[in-house]
Amino acid sequence: MKGDRVEIVVDAGDTTLTYEVVASRAGRRVETAVRRGVVEVSEVTRNGSVVRTARFLANRVLALVEQPLPRPDGSEES
Repeated sequence: MKGDRVEIVVDAGDTTLTYEVVASRAGRRVETAVRRGVVEVSEVTRNGSVVRTARFLANRVLALVEQPLPRPDGSEES
């Protein structure tokens, strides 16, 4: 849903870097997947087409924070 976002905190040697992937338009959502040592965070349309993807090495990811947009009626959407 528009406004959903995922923050990724990555170890960059001496410091940490923070990245955000946001569902930028109505009808889009953010999906996460961990496959073969790689963390993928993708913005996906209603019909399942990937708009953009961010990939990170799993051993460098310190935190992966999913922040859904609060729904006005207080219900969770599955």
